[in-house]
Formats: sequence, structure tokens, C-alpha cells
Amino acid sequence: MAHKFAVLLDEKRMGAIKGSGLEEKVSSLFGGALQTFILEVPEDKSKQIMDAFDTARIDSRGFITDLPIAFNRTIFEEIAKSKSLGVEALDGVLKRVSEIKKAAAKESESLPPPDIDISDIEKLQKTPRQTG
Repeated sequence: MAHKFAVLLDEKRMGAIKGSGLEEKVSSLFGGALQTFILEVPEDKSKQIMDAFDTARIDSRGFITDLPIAFNRTIFEEIAKSKSLGVEALDGVLKRVSEIKKAAAKESESLPPPDIDISDIEKLQKTPRQTG
């Protein structure tokens, strides 16, 4: 049975795919709060992913979850490179399993801080009192 995999998209990732034609394949979750790609993962590729990563599991919706952050990062890189949500992106990821596992081992020691823009929060911290 084929499964699915969700690739979450932030503003940086949306910028990276701009003009590639992939924008048309973006799905919204939670009333538009999250943007995502939904990949169809053939059964043989699902098995390879599940065998490679012992934390991976299939949730009740049939989505592959609980993969290392490095896997998620790599699959987006392969999607952007191939400009496809097809098997070629998954093949690119599966060729990089040893690289992903090395990065995942570092993740288990400590997660890197997220790369997000907090300038609006910093402004509020400088002037914590709101008037009006």
C-alpha cells in the first residue's frame, strides 16, 4: 500500500520554489495556517524509508512520520533540485541515507535552533508597554 509524506513549507522554502511550477502543488493545512507538499510514497520506497530509520512510523492517516529533521530538510532539497514531487525526489533522498543518519545522530545530541525571523518580537521587547 502506498503511503504519504508531508513536507512543511515556511517562507524561506516557498521562496526557494518560486517560479518552479511547484507552487501549484502546495496544499494548506489547518485552515491555511500551514503550507505543505503531500508526496505519494510507493510501497517499495516506504519500506526502504521505514527500514532505514527506526523512529519512522505510519500514522492513522497513512502518513510516514517521526523521521529525523535531517530527512525533512533533505527531501525538500531534493524536491527543489528535481522540481518534482515524484519518485525522483525520493530516490535522491534514499541515495543520501548515510548522510542523513550522520546528521540525525547530531540531532539526538542537540537540536539546532530554528532559523526564524523574530525581529517583530524583539521590537516588542524593547517597548513592552502598549498604549491605546
